[in-house]
Amino acid sequence: RDDSTRLHSNSTPHRLTGCIRLRSHGRATSLHYVAPVKMEGFQGEDLACIRGERLVFEGLDFAIRPSDALLLAGHNGSGKSSLLRLMGGLLRPAAGRLLANGLPISHDPDAHRARLHYVGHTDPLNSVLTVRESVHFFASLHSSTIVNEEAVLDAIGHFGMSGLADIPGRFLSSGQRRRTNLARLLATHAQLWLLDEPTLGLDESAINALVTATTQHRAQGGMVIAATHTGFQLADAVHLDMSAHTAAYVAARK
Repeated sequence: RDDSTRLHSNSTPHRLTGCIRLRSHGRATSLHYVAPVKMEGFQGEDLACIRGERLVFEGLDFAIRPSDALLLAGHNGSGKSSLLRLMGGLLRPAAGRLLANGLPISHDPDAHRARLHYVGHTDPLNSVLTVRESVHFFASLHSSTIVNEEAVLDAIGHFGMSGLADIPGRFLSSGQRRRTNLARLLATHAQLWLLDEPTLGLDESAINALVTATTQHRAQGGMVIAATHTGFQLADAVHLDMSAHTAAYVAARK
């Protein structure tokens, strides 16, 4: 399973607020849904991360509110991807805490997962599902009602994939697969977007489509956090230099 699926596959029974039905190849499948609560603030306090017994970063703070964008920069190995995984609840911080609406996300991980969408830099696509089916499936994970098929097609069209809507994932190029993964963002309506190297493998038209999508998302109160070292820019974004929190940098300053 990719990380996007993992974020929505561990719901606990007492948090379930609804049930949705999917139909794939003529068979109905039930999936549980947790109603999201809008975030008025998302922040990290004195965060540290250890991977493979190596201290990746420490003493890291951030804070964003609706309509904000945060861009993570830094050299390879500085912890950009690890921080995104902490934010998404895929990893636990070695120190510090993550807060949504002033409460630790660990208090209600299901609610936190329900209001975010994570796009990793290696997110795979199901080789059998078509582009339309893949986007529809992820939209279903964020909806308590029947998914609006027009919204799914609009999301696919925004990233220039309309002509490939009924093509299975195994026939797509790497750039087309990336566009399909990004189309999930527009179909899910999650408030917090966590994007790991979102422009990787994209041509100029797809990058422009992504910038437009993030601008519209923020205008509606959405939040965007992206890790990048390719010059991806968003208007009025706050920049966080991960290199300033690596163990080597901190030790050099002491």
